[in-house]
Amino acid sequence: MQLVIAEKPSVAQSIAAALGVKEKKDGYIEGGGYLISWCVGHLVQLAEAAAYGEQYRKWSYDSLPILPQNWQYTVAADKGKQFKILKELMHRADVSEVVNACDAGREGELIFRFVYEVAGCKKPMRRLWISSMENAAIRSGFDNLKDGRDYDALFASALCRAKADWIIGINATRLFSCLYNRTLNVGRVQTPTLKMLADRDAAISTFKKEKYYHVRLTLSGTEAVSEKLSDAAAADKLKAACETAQAECISVTREKKTVSLPKLFDLTSLQREANRIYGYTAKQTLDLAQALYEKRLLTYPRTDSAFLTDDMGGTATNIAALLCGKLPFMQDVSFTPDVSRTLDSKKVSDHHAIIPTLELAKTDLAALPESERNILTLAGARLLFAAAEPHSYEAVTAVFSCADNSFTAKGKSVLCVGWKDLERRYRLTLKGKPDADDEDSDFVSDVPDFTEGQTFSGFSANVTAHDTQPPKPHTEASLLSAMEHAGSEDTNAEAERKGLGTPATRAAVIEKLVNSGFVERKGKQLFPTKNGINLVCVLPDNLTSPKLTAEWENTLTLIAKGNANPEDFMQGIEAMAQELVKAYPFLSEKDKELFKEEKPVIGKCPRCGSPVHESKKNYYCSDRDCTFTMWKNDRFFEERKTVFTPKIAAALLKSGKASVKGLYSPKTGKTYDGNVVLADTGGKYVNYRVELPKKK
Repeated sequence: MQLVIAEKPSVAQSIAAALGVKEKKDGYIEGGGYLISWCVGHLVQLAEAAAYGEQYRKWSYDSLPILPQNWQYTVAADKGKQFKILKELMHRADVSEVVNACDAGREGELIFRFVYEVAGCKKPMRRLWISSMENAAIRSGFDNLKDGRDYDALFASALCRAKADWIIGINATRLFSCLYNRTLNVGRVQTPTLKMLADRDAAISTFKKEKYYHVRLTLSGTEAVSEKLSDAAAADKLKAACETAQAECISVTREKKTVSLPKLFDLTSLQREANRIYGYTAKQTLDLAQALYEKRLLTYPRTDSAFLTDDMGGTATNIAALLCGKLPFMQDVSFTPDVSRTLDSKKVSDHHAIIPTLELAKTDLAALPESERNILTLAGARLLFAAAEPHSYEAVTAVFSCADNSFTAKGKSVLCVGWKDLERRYRLTLKGKPDADDEDSDFVSDVPDFTEGQTFSGFSANVTAHDTQPPKPHTEASLLSAMEHAGSEDTNAEAERKGLGTPATRAAVIEKLVNSGFVERKGKQLFPTKNGINLVCVLPDNLTSPKLTAEWENTLTLIAKGNANPEDFMQGIEAMAQELVKAYPFLSEKDKELFKEEKPVIGKCPRCGSPVHESKKNYYCSDRDCTFTMWKNDRFFEERKTVFTPKIAAALLKSGKASVKGLYSPKTGKTYDGNVVLADTGGKYVNYRVELPKKK
């Protein structure tokens, strides 16, 4: 009996369907010599710091650094039942071997091995390594199971990554949180990501707008433009000179150019494009792609490859042909796909690029949720673009001399529209208008057939004024691109991972920064908050630079290949944590106030004029020497069955009077619309009186 362990229930169900296993049990599926179960994601994890001693339960500077020697593991609190099921299955007498069917990659290896080891399993391991959940791919994978021990080095790499992130994350987070009396989450990936946002924000805020000018000549219906001129008077002088001079064409160049075919999607490029076109966050795109993968409509989404393997040509061609009949924008298009340019096994590591599957033939696209349909269509469109003809054009540049200055006219003539025609058709089906693509902004129109030596006179000239533009705020699309390429110059070419995070984790990093209050979303744009900017300012450079990740990934790649010692790597991580703690022994009182929460101001104190804030029980003056206080449970309000809201408090502080509807009168037992009046602020406590409407 083979015990097959997948990463998620939905994947286990797909495997069971492919293998014809149908008998559902509690926490697993049985039949045909298989027991198929699942991990529910990260079922077993590295334990929290408190597992290593009571002294670590509370956060304190004196307990740092925390450097476990005998690592502890824990089962996620809400997943204990599934772990117990897996453990019992592993130890069943009729189970001869265990198949690791978790996602094929570093993290999938870690998820399975943690469960395998904590459950105390000693039975032989096999490894399923697939990139598609189609039945044929699953069955082929089971026909070619690998020896699980062949992936020991990959597991060592994954374990080093997990332990290193634990050590640096916990020690740095506790260190700076204790120093500044506020929870400050510090991480190897999220902190450099925050730094990129802070740097962009600083570039925008310090940008100084500058004017510049162009002189434009209208020659045979075409505009020839001068170089940038920084002085308005100089531009006007040149304009006047040109109006009385001749313009001579001194050169004409024509150059044939080709716009490269777009690559297939890896996860990061899919997230970027979905953000640009549909406004989806990186996490939304990942969740949608994962849902399509589990429905067997899309290949494995957590990939960093933009190519297919050399043996996938036939499959890709069939899928492209299927898409031609399924996607609305391909109606009435005569198209013969050529997928050869998408094939390159050397550029595929764990998984190939993201493309739809042949399961699409059985699927009614209209029946899918709109968001899933958008992602599936986007992935399908990209495969068609990549399998189309290149887009080629002739770029024309004509240079003119006039009044001792040069003027340039640019244009282009399309030779073969190629894949750009399919892209245009696809864009016409979109509801919203995607962000502008500046690719061809230099080419404004077809340029007339100018010849060298040709002269012009009596033409019009004008001056246009422009402003230099600041850098644009990051969107999720641009931030994902920056994360993907961060530190690339410091990362070895053969490293498995490049940039900050992995395609699978970048979305979670952005969400964590937002949820932690260090970053805020405004539409598609991302901005660092005040606390986010402060955080990157107080952290050491090695924690805010992507160089640390590059160094780790270089070594982790060597470990995964068996060419580096995991113990040496971990010793370096421990030394880094020790040095970090030593470098920050204390802070000044002023520095400690850096992350102090700014409380909203309710109004001004009527006694001293200082800001008044709200607490759980009262509204109080921020000046400690002033005794002004308004208590929420004051007898006056309780007797009148009125909640002392911030709105009432603000009105009382502003004018001494607050209008209140349904104000109860203890004397008459009736309710009235009246006013609460601030009557006396001379003592420690405030006195109130009520104004009821006068009888007519």
